[in-house]
Amino acid sequence: MKLTLHEIARVVETQNSVSEFDDVPLKNIEFDSRKITPGDFFLPLKGQRDGHDFIAQAFEKGAAATFSEKPVPGHPYILVEDCLKAFQQLASYYLERKRVDVIAVTGSNGKTSTKDMIASILATTYKTYQTQGNYNNEIGLPYTIMHMPAETEKIVLEMGQDRMGDIHLLSEIAKPHIAVVTLIGEAHLEFFGSRERIAQGKMQITDGMDSHGILIAPEDPIIDPYLPENQMVIRFGADQEIFVETIQEAKDSLIFKTNILPRPVHLPLTGKYNATNAMVASYVGKLLAVADEDIIDALEHIQLTKNRTEWKYTSNGVSILSDIYNANPTAMRLILETFTKIEPAGQGRKIALLADMKELGSDSIAMHSQLITSLEPDHLDYLICYGSDISELAQLASQLFPLGHVYYFKKTAEEDQFREMMACLEHLLQADDHLLLKGSHSMQLERILEQLL
Repeated sequence: MKLTLHEIARVVETQNSVSEFDDVPLKNIEFDSRKITPGDFFLPLKGQRDGHDFIAQAFEKGAAATFSEKPVPGHPYILVEDCLKAFQQLASYYLERKRVDVIAVTGSNGKTSTKDMIASILATTYKTYQTQGNYNNEIGLPYTIMHMPAETEKIVLEMGQDRMGDIHLLSEIAKPHIAVVTLIGEAHLEFFGSRERIAQGKMQITDGMDSHGILIAPEDPIIDPYLPENQMVIRFGADQEIFVETIQEAKDSLIFKTNILPRPVHLPLTGKYNATNAMVASYVGKLLAVADEDIIDALEHIQLTKNRTEWKYTSNGVSILSDIYNANPTAMRLILETFTKIEPAGQGRKIALLADMKELGSDSIAMHSQLITSLEPDHLDYLICYGSDISELAQLASQLFPLGHVYYFKKTAEEDQFREMMACLEHLLQADDHLLLKGSHSMQLERILEQLL
């Protein structure tokens, strides 16, 4: 962060005079006082604890100054009405000052993978920075901006939404040059009420764009009413401007050909949806003049953010397809489609352990039950359902699958059901089996993964 105390004060319209304080250069801005190093700028935020309670600790660790919503006697500070809003305002200013091109990515599924792919492609040609981890909200996005290296030329920002208006705010902060919407699913349906409202919220990614902005969005009629009128719109999907021509799927990779690249791409990822994500990332690269061979090379050596879809292997020969970060019906169907097409070696069988999908609202049980159309006994040997809302799916599946091939365990605080499920699973699994783990992060499927590994 190449800013001084007085410059920050001018940007956020401070309510106190900072002329009495030296105009010192500030290193980084941190909202966790434990991360403060000498010369940093402290940001006290209000969460479970009020960050103002840690201002003294921040100065003890060497902070040069702080934002504050009340006077801080004896220390350099910038008085503001709202520290978070001042932080967001500062991040927006910093992007404009540094003249960095912003690529914004959102979607109900695939946004993190697509963000990683775009960043890898752009890094072949430009000094590129991207959202780290899951820093994709009203705090994480400006934090990412303020921590980008000074020489950054392109920044790829992931934008998440929990409530209507979240992405509007993030777009206004970042003012993207290129915006990508990967997919409109049912994530956070509990808070939005309908897929149409989710689409409306996601499409707010263009709100901060000027007339030169470019939107890349899927072929999905649900977003049509929300397409911008003053920006270029590129659609992807069958019969659209960019599309996947062919896909060959393997256990842990795929080969795909798209109309925008001269030759097939060998992608070291599973799931045909990743071919679409890679195609969209490729188009962003082409818009920014990255050479085709650099695009292909970046994709063929891609390393994604951890905790997304990946294969894990146990010592006794079981292959586990872990997709435990999040879940919604669209994502569940996509991973089941991929999983059921992959044939295990030898006498191996396919076992799916599906857990509750959270934040689906009043129709949650029905939306779980509708997954029965993605469960085929001819392509799946055993099904284990874990949770509460998924119970009716287990009942439906038990009528479809052979006797003894469907199990249901309820998630309880007492842990008895979890232990029974683990015992069942460990008894069931044998060498060469394939196991799918899929559910919302709050279902803690990582515990199952850790125990099996």
